[in-house]
Amino acid sequence: MPRPVIAVVYDFGSVAPADIVDRLEPLGDVVLAVCRSAHTEQLTPLLADLAPVVPVDGDSAQDLDEAAARLREHRPDAVLTFSERRLGTTAELASRLRLPYHDADTVRLLTDKYEQRRRLRERGVDPVRTRLLRTPADWAPALAAVGLPAVLKPVRGEGSRSTHLVRDADTGAALAAELLTGPDRETALVLEEYLAGVDRTPFGDHVSVESAVADGRVTHWAVTGKFPLAPPFREVGHYWPAPLADAERAAVLDLAGRAVEALGLRTGITHTEIKLTARGPRLIEVNGRLGGFQSGLGRLAGGLDPVALAGHLALGGPAPGAWVPQQRVVYARAVPTPAEGGLLTAVRGVADALALPGLDGYETRVQPGTHVQPGVGTGELAVLWGTADDHRAMVAVLDRALDTLTYTFADGRTLRAGDLAASAPPVPLDR
Repeated sequence: MPRPVIAVVYDFGSVAPADIVDRLEPLGDVVLAVCRSAHTEQLTPLLADLAPVVPVDGDSAQDLDEAAARLREHRPDAVLTFSERRLGTTAELASRLRLPYHDADTVRLLTDKYEQRRRLRERGVDPVRTRLLRTPADWAPALAAVGLPAVLKPVRGEGSRSTHLVRDADTGAALAAELLTGPDRETALVLEEYLAGVDRTPFGDHVSVESAVADGRVTHWAVTGKFPLAPPFREVGHYWPAPLADAERAAVLDLAGRAVEALGLRTGITHTEIKLTARGPRLIEVNGRLGGFQSGLGRLAGGLDPVALAGHLALGGPAPGAWVPQQRVVYARAVPTPAEGGLLTAVRGVADALALPGLDGYETRVQPGTHVQPGVGTGELAVLWGTADDHRAMVAVLDRALDTLTYTFADGRTLRAGDLAASAPPVPLDR
C-alpha cells in the first residue's frame, strides 16, 4: 500500500523543520507547504533539502487556490501546522483539499483573544472580565468595566508580544494609545482582568495542559509545569510533570477540557494555559497547536511523541491511551533575552554547566555577534535541557547552571543567566 502523505503548513512555530520531518516520517511522506515570510526565506535551502516544498505565496483567495492545487498533486491525506500564525492558512487549505482540520469559526476563536474570552464566558467556562479596544477612546470604558490591575495585549499575537501588566490608569491609557496609533500599531487590543497566582517559588504559578482531540473527544496527555515568568509575562521554561496534588490536577484538567469543548474543536492538538490562583485554576488561553518545547520534552521523556501524535491525529487516528512517562522530571529551562536588548558579544560557562549531573544539553538560540531587540516578548538566548530524579533535584542543578553561565553585551553588561529572568523592561513598549 502507498504511504500516507502529510502536508505540513510551515512558518515560525513550536517545532523546528528538521524535527517535523524526522518525527512525522515514520507515519508517512511529508510535504512542506511553506508560507512566505522573513523566517522561511532564511531557511529556503534547508526546507528544500528536508522534503518536497509547495510555496504558499500569500493569504489571498488566489494564492490559497494556487497552493491547494499544487498540494493536490501530492495527494495529501492530512494537513496540519505547528505555527500559531498559520492556523488560518491551514484551515483554508484544508477546506480546499477537503481534509479534516479546524473550521474557520474555530480558528477565529483560537486566534482572536477577545472572541475566545467571550465564548468561554458565554459557555460558563470562566467569567474573566474582558473588553475590546479599537481606538484610544475605548480605554476609559474598558477600564471601567475591567478594573485594575489588568492585562493589556493585542487581540492577535504570540509569545507575549506587546503584552503588559497595567497597574495605573494613566500608564494604561498611554500604552493603549501607543499600541493602537504608533509605528507598529495593532488593529485591536484586549484589556482583561489580571489573574493573580499563588506564589509557588521556585515553581511558576501557572501550568499548561496538552490535549488531543479526536472526533470531538478531548484526551489530556500531559500537564506541563512552568518556571516563574520573567516580567511582565515572558516564559522561561517548562517541565514534565507539573508538581500538582491529585485534586488540583483534576480541577486543572476539568477546566482545560471544558474550554476546548466550548471552542468547538473536532480534531488536533491543543495547548491550554491555566493560572493557579487562591480561588482555584483560572483559564489564561487555549491555543490550537502544539505548545513550545513539547517536542524536546517528549524526546527526553521517551514514550509518547507529541509531534508524531499531531500527525497521527491529522491522519484520523484515535487519541492516545496513555499519558507521558512520569517516573522522572524532564525540563527545558530558557535563558531569556534581556528586556533591554543589546549586542551579545560573549558567552561563558557553557562547558562547566554541561559538566553538571543531569544537564543533558545546551542549545544556543542567539550567537555572539547578534543584536537582540529590546521588548516584552518571549525570547531565548539559550535553552538548558535535562532530566532529574525529582523536582528538587531539577531546581538544584538549574540553580548551579544559571549561576555558572554569563552573557556579555557590547555596552559592558555581563549578566548571569539567573539574573536575566528578573530583568524587567526599562521602557513600557516593544520597539
